[in-house]
Amino acid sequence: MKPSIRRTIFAALVLLASAGGCRLYNLEKNLAPPYAEFLSQVRYIITSEERKIFLETPDSDKDGLIEEFWKRRDPDPLTEENEFKMEYEERIQKATEIFLGEGIPGWLTDRGRIWILFGPPMDRLTNPAGRDAYGRCGETWYYGNFPVVFLDDGCTGRFKLVTYDLTALRELNLMYMHALNLAQAEAQKTFAAEKKFFDYQAGLKIAVRTSERIEGVVRVELPYARIWFKSEGERMVTTFDVALELRDAKKALVWETKTSFEVVLVESELESKSKKNHVHEFAFAVDDPAAIARLGQGKDQFILTLANRTGGETLRKVLVLK
Repeated sequence: MKPSIRRTIFAALVLLASAGGCRLYNLEKNLAPPYAEFLSQVRYIITSEERKIFLETPDSDKDGLIEEFWKRRDPDPLTEENEFKMEYEERIQKATEIFLGEGIPGWLTDRGRIWILFGPPMDRLTNPAGRDAYGRCGETWYYGNFPVVFLDDGCTGRFKLVTYDLTALRELNLMYMHALNLAQAEAQKTFAAEKKFFDYQAGLKIAVRTSERIEGVVRVELPYARIWFKSEGERMVTTFDVALELRDAKKALVWETKTSFEVVLVESELESKSKKNHVHEFAFAVDDPAAIARLGQGKDQFILTLANRTGGETLRKVLVLK
């Protein structure tokens, strides 16, 4: 491949990644306060995949996602209490109380983050001003024999983590500490890897928009690896039900339609397509002038609901009508 072609492909990939990041950033910036607070407080344990799905899901479904988020991390689903959730929330509260004076809530500081992820240290040593050779203040926390070092260059009360490789701490944490004292990497793996989230990419392309008609295409890309199939002889089959709702800026229903489509593979194709997507496009048309007249007063949205009959999974996403 010529260098110029490689550079072009690389630039295109960077642009795509940047566009996706900006889209998620904008969704997060516009979150309702309760959902923004949830996402902020679970920042240390939420996976990038969970965060993406949460941001792309309509507000009406977000409470259900929050409930599922904690259920996946419940160490003993047979009890009424979720010990992991209780422990995590208690650590946030404790970090807020004890790490004051850095200009941000204590649980957002470097010391707060380590406290939340690993629990209180087994030993905590503090250095007063001028104690080290460079006149810096500092703290060293010990988990077993492993030190975690924080420095405050100006002795202003703002401590920064300087122990960047916490691999050994993760190992000690799992070996000697309570099962709930999970490090970040472990906290993000508390559900079975094989039970991948049902997710998809969706796009909206408007071909015609007048005062009398809106016409376009919705494109759905489904990773084969996330689709549950049922076996019918040598075929692997499932059916997706699609519902599309057009809502005005006040979230009132303007128009809706429903359809369905099948995804069919032979069993030998499953492995070869495990890293590919099934792409489906369906056209839609809104031709009620009275309905169309209600649009254009703010942020109009298409709500896309995709349900897999085989797996029983349903996921809704918001597509902005521009």
